[in-house]
Amino acid sequence: MSRTKESRDSAAVRERILAAAFEAFRERGYAATSTLEIATRAHVSKRELYALVGNKQKMLIAVIGERAKRLRAPANLPMLRDRSTLAQVLTTLGTQFVWEVSDPHVVAVFRLAIAEAIQAPEVARTLDSLGRETGRAALRHIMSESRAAGLLDGPPVDLAEQFAGLLWRDLLISLLLGVVQRPNRSAIEARAREAAEAFLRLHPSPGAPHDL
Repeated sequence: MSRTKESRDSAAVRERILAAAFEAFRERGYAATSTLEIATRAHVSKRELYALVGNKQKMLIAVIGERAKRLRAPANLPMLRDRSTLAQVLTTLGTQFVWEVSDPHVVAVFRLAIAEAIQAPEVARTLDSLGRETGRAALRHIMSESRAAGLLDGPPVDLAEQFAGLLWRDLLISLLLGVVQRPNRSAIEARAREAAEAFLRLHPSPGAPHDL
């Protein structure tokens, strides 16, 4: 077997292990799930499971980490030269965040973290440090760039939190409670655009209070 084919096969088995781990975590809870059960679901030996992924906590990190990659700011965002470009970037980033986080699988991870808060607090810590922090870091970066370009004034951390609050409102809580369905892409984009417009109204250009 060539190394390339062996690598593809290993990657496929790893994906199968992570899918099995996620389903087991959802059904039984993180603390109650054993590596043996995950190996059985994935149709692999425990030795292969440890070799390709690692222990249970590493599986959790891998599951959350894969999703977190989608919350990074895209590398091809336009330069922040004016407020209209900033509005466009915030809309793009906001749409991406809400679309990814509102995915039913991601909502399931949030529910898992809440359910396991006492028995396995590492679930919440991992979700916060890998998942939520990735999105927060991307927003802070945009706010820092905007401040450097003279488009906004204020601490980037506070600006990022304010935009996130306008973007989400009570949607995440409603999704966690199961009282609403995931919005479609166009509804999410409209939400992000409204949040960007509201944010820029709250934060006029330095020296031009009424400029959008």
